Order: sequence, then structure tokens, then C-alpha cells
Amino acid sequence: MARIHIDEFPPYSPSDQAKKENVLVVAKLMVNAALTAPLTGGVPGHEAEIVYGQKEIEQVAREMERLAHKEVPKRLKKPFLYEAVMARESDAIVFLGNKRAHETPMDVGCGLCGGEPDCSFVYNRVNHFNGLIDATDRSRETAIKGPVCVIRAHDLGYVIGSAMWIAGNHFVDAKSCYSVGLAGRNLDICMNSEIVVGILIAAASKNPYADIPPNYHLTNMAKQIDAVRKITTITRQIPNHPYHTFDPEKKTEAGKKKEE
Repeated sequence: MARIHIDEFPPYSPSDQAKKENVLVVAKLMVNAALTAPLTGGVPGHEAEIVYGQKEIEQVAREMERLAHKEVPKRLKKPFLYEAVMARESDAIVFLGNKRAHETPMDVGCGLCGGEPDCSFVYNRVNHFNGLIDATDRSRETAIKGPVCVIRAHDLGYVIGSAMWIAGNHFVDAKSCYSVGLAGRNLDICMNSEIVVGILIAAASKNPYADIPPNYHLTNMAKQIDAVRKITTITRQIPNHPYHTFDPEKKTEAGKKKEE
């Protein structure tokens, strides 16, 4: 009889991989919902990628840790470190990016970008020709290279919300993170987009994105399990007796007579 056994521990065991395959199906449905979300003018302007697998997710988590120590403001250091742990505890990550906010403004003069009625707030700050923005300079001095068309960026909210709705209705834990999106973009995930958000998703008995203790980058389950393994290995050496000739739990004949 063919069987599929599913369990969430230990991580990346065959039974856990089977669970992750289920989550991957939901991730693909989330992308469908994201790409069909309402968009300004009905013009397609978003892209999506799914990151799946131990090595691939670890790369994202390590980039988040690098950002925490090297680039983001001090107040964001712990959130980035904590969310890197959450990334490792995820079954998959859905990345959603807006590829029009930086390069093709809506040109409706809404003023959302800075109160200018003619989109000059954007165009006066970028190289352009006849309204075509030159985005070939990919260097950045800030986390997100601006200026951006805010009405285009606003569309990303509908995209994320649609994807999250699918996750919730399929009983998959989900958390959208700026930190994950920033790390993914730096790794050329959704590489055509300047604004990227990552959605962590997992199917677990306990939501891995809620009830987070202090110093979670040190107190998470993986670290604690490794600490127990280390302690157990050390304590094994304390008795230092040959098990095949001596059992300290067995009382000697002299000890038995003394008790009698």
C-alpha cells in the first residue's frame, strides 16, 4: 500500500518534506491570487518568486542577518535577526515585487509621491527622456531607491493582501516581512522590482511567527536542541566507566550485606 507520512519534526526528514510539499501547493495558489489582485489601471506590474528548500531559505536568512549587522538602523537589528530565525522555520517563502513603482509612474498627477500635481516630484529626481525613466543605474544609497510612484507602490498592498487571504483560507501560517523582501531583492529575487516583500509560510502545530521570546536569534528551538545535544555529549564522559564490566547502578555484594 502506498503511503505518505506527514509530520513536522525533525526538520527536512521525509515526513517533514511531505508537509512542505503541501505548503508549496498553497504558495503557488498565493501567487495566482497576487497576480490577479486589483491593480491601478489594470496594468500588470508585479512579479513573484517562490523560494523553497533548505539551502535556498538559509541563503535568505543569512542575508537578513548581514543586513541586521551591517546596514539597517539599530532599532531594526533585532527584528531582522528574529525574522531570520522565522525564515529558517518556514516551509517556503513567497516573494512579491512591484516592478513599476520606480520605473513607470502612473502619471495621473495624484500628488501621493510628494504633493506635486504633475508627477514632477519623481521626474525631477531621475534621469529620463520624454517620460521614459532611465533605471540602468542600479546602485543604491538607501534600502529602497527612490523616488517611487506611490500609487504604484500602493498596488503592492492589494497583491500582498490577496496572497495572505489564500494562506489563511488554506490554514497555512503566514507573515509578510519587509526584512525578508529586502534580503531577497539583494539576492536577485524579483530582480526587476525595487520594492519587494517576502511572505513566510509554514504549516505547524504552533505558529512559528507569534509568541516570540527575547533574544530569539539565540533562544529559538534549533539553538536549544543543539545546546541539549552538546550537554548530553559532555555528561556522557563524566562517569568514565567501562559499561561491559561495571554498572554503577548495580549494588555490590558488600553493599547489599551492609544494608541487611
